Amino acid sequence: MKKNFKFLLWLTLATLSQFSMAQKFPDLAKTPPMGWNSWNKFGCNIDEKLVRETADAMVKSGMRDAGYRYVNLDDCWHGERDAAGFIQADAKRFPSGIKALADYIHLKGLKMGIYSDAGKQTCGKRPGSQGFEAQDAKQYARWGIDYLKYDWCNTGEGAAQRNPREAYTTMRDALYAAGRPIVLSICEWGESKPWEWAGEIGHLWRTSGDIANCWECEVGHGSWSSLGVMNTLDKQAGLRKFSHPEKWNDPDMMQVGNLPTLGENRAHFGLWAMLSAPLFVGTDLREMSEEIRTVVTNREVIAVDQDELGIQGFPALKSKNIEFWVKPLAGGEWAVAILNRSDIPQTFQHNWKNHHLEDDLNGRAADFSKAVFTIKDLWAGASAGTTGDVLKVTVPARDLLMYRLKPEK
Repeated sequence: MKKNFKFLLWLTLATLSQFSMAQKFPDLAKTPPMGWNSWNKFGCNIDEKLVRETADAMVKSGMRDAGYRYVNLDDCWHGERDAAGFIQADAKRFPSGIKALADYIHLKGLKMGIYSDAGKQTCGKRPGSQGFEAQDAKQYARWGIDYLKYDWCNTGEGAAQRNPREAYTTMRDALYAAGRPIVLSICEWGESKPWEWAGEIGHLWRTSGDIANCWECEVGHGSWSSLGVMNTLDKQAGLRKFSHPEKWNDPDMMQVGNLPTLGENRAHFGLWAMLSAPLFVGTDLREMSEEIRTVVTNREVIAVDQDELGIQGFPALKSKNIEFWVKPLAGGEWAVAILNRSDIPQTFQHNWKNHHLEDDLNGRAADFSKAVFTIKDLWAGASAGTTGDVLKVTVPARDLLMYRLKPEK
């Protein structure tokens, strides 16, 4: 009896020690993650054929070579739990199983992401992970999962609601104990200010509710609303100081490819790059137009998002219709974006010498009265002069001009 007690005591202490040392896996998100997610376009209408064809399209379109890595299943892939509590895939939609799907994605040089929820049920009423965190983490590791989006539906209300720090820490520790490096995406919608506490738990955290496929709107769903691109953009104000490598503000997956005009899609993509946001395309890659493919594979714009400094951009000048965004880059360079929020073209004139750039939060500045920078148009891939000249442009309606400034030697 004494030997059994000592063994149980040792096992308990060893388990506690393992979890006390738990952490999020390091070096998985030095730059914002990039990939595809099923939800914005397909919702619950997903199956393994769609995911395999999407992985194929990600390679064929050049997205993989441009830096996109994750093929992420969102809600509704779930079946039931087995007798030991391990979650299984919906056998009708995923007859080959998730491991076979992950193996296929890995053979393409890509990584696979999956979805769960901190509540007893997911938003789509599938089995959630509450109370099953250890089994789910072990199952994801067995399957070869590389990324987990962890949602916040059905977690209780009022005083009975789960504590989000406890909930996400529990899953973080379970993932760490399972042993496979997995990116943890905290999808708590910004309700408890995760930017203030989630940096040691997850690699990225949602800063706002779900994004809608509209330029500027609010779509009601009863007790909550989804927000258009401009509405979501405005929700990012004041959060840039929390964004760093391995710790990213996440304004939600992109609606690029689902918006009606090229300008809206281009502006959306460019602004998310200026925000150092995770870049997850949420459209049907199998039917993506050449115009949209050119936008999402623009390596110059992607480089702004993926810059090693990981500094989030901000609007340095704002008027009713025009916003002048800036973002410090490595090597003393800057990204500049001119956003036209209005429904008609807007002319814009900018004398660089009268407006030096300054990011006091990160100690970065550019004084154009003392130094000249070359300007490159990132959509055209061509020179746009220097800061020694006055910039005179017309910004199309609901569109974004984007530039990279490099100091002359």
